[in-house]
Amino acid sequence: MNRPLSLTVWIWLMTVVLVVAFTPFDPHLSEWAQGLPEEVVGFNRAITDIGTFAWMIYSSALLLLIAFVVRRSSARDTLRQRARAARNLSAYFLLTIGTASALVHGLKFLIGRARPELLADYGPYSLTPFTGDTLFESFPSGHSTAAGAFFGAFAMVMPQLRPLFLLLALLVGISRVVVGAHYPSDVAAGLLLGLWVALMMAFVFARQGWLFNLGAAGWPVLRHVEHEAKERGAE
Repeated sequence: MNRPLSLTVWIWLMTVVLVVAFTPFDPHLSEWAQGLPEEVVGFNRAITDIGTFAWMIYSSALLLLIAFVVRRSSARDTLRQRARAARNLSAYFLLTIGTASALVHGLKFLIGRARPELLADYGPYSLTPFTGDTLFESFPSGHSTAAGAFFGAFAMVMPQLRPLFLLLALLVGISRVVVGAHYPSDVAAGLLLGLWVALMMAFVFARQGWLFNLGAAGWPVLRHVEHEAKERGAE
């Protein structure tokens, strides 16, 4: 089994396990989280919109445009090379976040889970697909998917800080439960969906020789990182 397919199997298996594990406790965990002290809830309200897709997509697109213009207008080879690297980096973020957004919104529409604010009327396990109403688009969490994709992409680009980026994604996901927007199983599914997209897009780029190369272990590795490792080995 090739590595992307193997990772897909493991990530989706982990998603199923976590969703199944959290689902029975979803209503209790949701009510407990919303009942935390106001200082905790306020902090989570302040950070929760980090997981909004729009600003991620617009900023990535803007950086892509700037890098493209610089590369086209520059006569210096060094500057052109740096602009090309910036273009590939911003394209990686844009395609990762855009793909994650399309997938999660499609799943929300197909599944139609009622949000926690409708708990009293619909219960925690009500599914009303194809409504197009955001009140019935709880699963998976869009903010959590965006955070998983965004910080997952950073984790691929800066592997030395991977634990920090994964912690930041988790904090955004937890905030969605605390502010009453999602159940824990929504968040688990969203985070893993975003992470999967970031990983798969890195493999796509590596296969094309854009930004990443496939390292000796078969993982996508930043091109300059791999080159530096080869140079150290030759010394």
